[in-house]
Amino acid sequence: MIRYALVCDNAHEFESWFPTSASFEEQARRGLVSCPVCASGKVERAIMAPNVARTDRSPRAPEAASEAAPAAAPAAPVALMGEKEIAFREMLTALHKHVTENAEHVGPRFAEEALKIHHGEADGRAIYGEATPDDARLLHEEGVEFMPLPRLPGGRN
Repeated sequence: MIRYALVCDNAHEFESWFPTSASFEEQARRGLVSCPVCASGKVERAIMAPNVARTDRSPRAPEAASEAAPAAAPAAPVALMGEKEIAFREMLTALHKHVTENAEHVGPRFAEEALKIHHGEADGRAIYGEATPDDARLLHEEGVEFMPLPRLPGGRN
């Protein structure tokens, strides 16, 4: 993943993540990248300084670390949500609610149950649960129709 500093034609600065440089170019060309402040679709990459790890420092000794003030939690990515983002979160919340009310939770047995249903070894029904990346790869290779559910803020997953 690549983190780009971006700027719109109204000089609003923001950041976003993209799988590749080509992905950013394609999304920008299609008008899928917009400013979260003014919704302008005219967005370009801003000049960025690279993140470089320092090698001239040795790790802190355990004694010194325990005497220091407690370390702050690492920063997490955040975004200021506009109307579109709020509406999108509401749709995701409705999707989660629909799935939990209309499908059977099978937990970590999701891949196993999905394969049984796909191969006719179990009754067809809507299910949801957890799958590892390897499980998802196997299901995809077997031709099983499934989709990941995006995580919701606030731990309601």
